[in-house]
Amino acid sequence: MTKVLITGIGIISSIGKNVRENRKNLIEGNTGIKEARLIDSRYVDVFPFGEVSYTTEELMADAGIKGEKGITRTDILATIAFQEAFRDANLTDAQVSGKDTAFLSASTVGGMSMTDQLYRDGNKIGEPSDYLSSYICGAHTLKLIKRYEMQGISTTFNTACSSSANSIMFGSKLIKSGRAKRAIVGGSDGLAKFTINGFNALRILSPKPCTPFDNLRSGLTLGEGAAFLILESEHVVGNKRVYGEVKGYGNTNDAFHPSSISDDAQGILASINKALEVSGIKPEEVDYINAHGTGTENNDYSELYGISKIFDKVPPFQSTKSYTGHTLAAAGAVEAVFSLLAIHYNELYQSLNYSNPIPEFNLSPIPTYENNRCINNVLSNSFGFGGNCSSLIFSKA
Repeated sequence: MTKVLITGIGIISSIGKNVRENRKNLIEGNTGIKEARLIDSRYVDVFPFGEVSYTTEELMADAGIKGEKGITRTDILATIAFQEAFRDANLTDAQVSGKDTAFLSASTVGGMSMTDQLYRDGNKIGEPSDYLSSYICGAHTLKLIKRYEMQGISTTFNTACSSSANSIMFGSKLIKSGRAKRAIVGGSDGLAKFTINGFNALRILSPKPCTPFDNLRSGLTLGEGAAFLILESEHVVGNKRVYGEVKGYGNTNDAFHPSSISDDAQGILASINKALEVSGIKPEEVDYINAHGTGTENNDYSELYGISKIFDKVPPFQSTKSYTGHTLAAAGAVEAVFSLLAIHYNELYQSLNYSNPIPEFNLSPIPTYENNRCINNVLSNSFGFGGNCSSLIFSKA
């Protein structure tokens, strides 16, 4: 069956507005989690955030976007990462717009990042704003399709935190089935009052930077960002640089609870096992796990439970959310980029904010940055609300 190769990557997060900056801060162990200065929320003095440290206007200038109305933070983050990815893959404008190129993005908050405008428009307060067509989760996808005149298969995933992981899986399936020669896949989410208030209502925001897999973890840290990958059929890649191969994928939906994963990790076990089955890789061949690792009581326990059931010897693992915060629908793509960097450069990144193992497992994440480490296969997990669990396996090409 056709191999799906990754020929381009693009990312913006709280640790950098391109791939180079993100990798530099991963190597140096620099977090982007801090007090927010751009989001207008009563909770900026209560919780830290993984905020991209540029205004939307500054980012619009970087992206060369002028004169468009109704542009949200989710839109502009998506545009920055999208542009870097297709330039990195040396795609032509004709290839981007071609019918054989699919565009599959993801978002949870979408244009609702403009929460105040949404409130006024929804309650018919004053004149309608420029954002009336921007609130749906797929608005950024539609804007990019229009801007680049894309004609291929397109959709927007909204399966909570597994959204962009599912876009990668779907894009791979389109290429393997011959429905597309290439796919631009990923996701974007901007910080918003809507999101902050919702997670605060669930009582799972941490008053300090998140501490994934620590016994004293106190909740997640919200972040924002976007990432895109260029997937191409091996038959059209030619002599391009290749970051890796999408080797396996699995998605399950255990529907255990609207906002929790089952303690016995039914969905986690099923998604990882399916990804291993599709890839043909044995558990002992996985060299690194980029864990979902939100820092919540429920997730970290369930994920370690699932991992310890599948792996006789758990490989090096950690959660890069301690660098970026939880970027929601963008998380699967952001962490896919980090997984591919680990493969491409044969390196592992330090876990931040970790001190105490969870007693039931006595498993500790990666303590320090490592290079010259042979990384052939990476498992990347993304688990969403409602038990929508997705696992991806990336391999050295």
